[in-house]
Amino acid sequence: MKWFIAALGTETNTFSPLPTGWQNFDETLYLRQDGSRRSAHYFAQPMRIWREMAENHGDEIAESLTAFAQPGGLTRQRVWERLRDDVLADLRNAGAVDGVLLKLHGAMAADGCDDCEKELVLAVRGIVGPRVILGVELDLHCHLDPLMVAAANLIILYKEYPHTDVNDRAIELFTHCRAAVEGKIKPVMALRDCRMLGVWRTPDAPVRAVVEWMSASERQNKVLSLSFCHGFPWADVPNVGAQALAVTDEDAGLAETLADALAQRILALRDAYQPDLLSIDEVCGLLPGLDGVSVVADIADNPGGGAAGDATFLLQGMLRAKPAKVLFGNLWDPVAVRICQEAGEGALLPLRIGGKVGPQSGSPVDLNVRVLRIVENAVVTFGAGRQPMGDAVLLDADGLHIVINTVRTQTFHPDAYTQFGIRLGDYRVVVVKSAQHFHAGFAPVADRVLYVSAPGTVSPDFQHIPLPKAGRPLWPQAADPFTQDSAR
Repeated sequence: MKWFIAALGTETNTFSPLPTGWQNFDETLYLRQDGSRRSAHYFAQPMRIWREMAENHGDEIAESLTAFAQPGGLTRQRVWERLRDDVLADLRNAGAVDGVLLKLHGAMAADGCDDCEKELVLAVRGIVGPRVILGVELDLHCHLDPLMVAAANLIILYKEYPHTDVNDRAIELFTHCRAAVEGKIKPVMALRDCRMLGVWRTPDAPVRAVVEWMSASERQNKVLSLSFCHGFPWADVPNVGAQALAVTDEDAGLAETLADALAQRILALRDAYQPDLLSIDEVCGLLPGLDGVSVVADIADNPGGGAAGDATFLLQGMLRAKPAKVLFGNLWDPVAVRICQEAGEGALLPLRIGGKVGPQSGSPVDLNVRVLRIVENAVVTFGAGRQPMGDAVLLDADGLHIVINTVRTQTFHPDAYTQFGIRLGDYRVVVVKSAQHFHAGFAPVADRVLYVSAPGTVSPDFQHIPLPKAGRPLWPQAADPFTQDSAR
């Protein structure tokens, strides 16, 4: 049995001021034909798993790209076309294959293509023909186009946010696709549009119940997979919004029934789930009266959603309020890092940080700082993988500790900080630029987690995100998006 495997993705925030080009891929993840062996990046983990599983069966592997760019703005069309064409050329050169496995994000858009994944999947199907099994693993923050669903045999999404199940879903996809190649199963899929915008944290009770219902339902006869597509709201593309996907073994009626049932559970979250969000003033007023360690998430400046990671709105709030023992990061500022490297550890200097990319980043902040420690080629854990932070510096600004770094990435894990030789337990407030992925690592060491809605590129103001390309009403912009007279 012969497999063709490839991984290609980014998450496109069409409102981000940061274009996604070659440099982003180069510094994040770009490997040709050996990414499954060489990369520890989370996006490469399915490639490693598929190679291991195939080789354990004595199967042959033809490997193409393993490429990922830190989420940002629209991918340059020439970059997308080169990446797409490289995958397709490798597929043609591979000759006859029994199965194709693609690790894609699902929310990649270019300035000449609203749905890169759909375009790639349709092109792959055009090359291999109708009989080759085509499986796709997607991030749950994806956009599902009916044409892409029709072109694939199996599409499986992560179930968890934070994404702690990337590897589990990769194993599941390979297992089902190999069974399909052997003729043991015949997957069929059904898709439902929920017409909803939002962010759903899967550890939170109402959302957890949906995840557990999906997992329980998959233990039923003929049920292969259920996926809650959360969608990625900060993208003006046609299929933006939450969806429900069901996959069964040769039972289209059951797939339709399960997709309907899952969609109803997702729709119920409109009333059952409202994430707790605090303003900057609210969180700064609350912190002095709290004991223990408070982890504060600056969700609107999350690089994982396409933000620059250099916004200073929350930092300025902390400087005004002056809560004790604060650790703040990661703030993306290559210029400030370079200045600190020239000064060296122990140096005292005036430093201007943050606020560089545009209005969504706020104003730069001028501080007098001490350079406590410099870590070159820093990395941060995400799931079973590691992500580059670039060179990073720990600063002391009159007792407020700040981490700045050169490669834009969110604060996934406590080791973004502990690699500097510090303990989170020594702080009362730990600020992270992340929306939810931080939760898996930080929640166990925190007494509480607080989410702040500050200004920024990933603002959770879903009511007012302009989405003309959506082409249909979406909640909460429409109270009932399924009635024809609903206003956007």
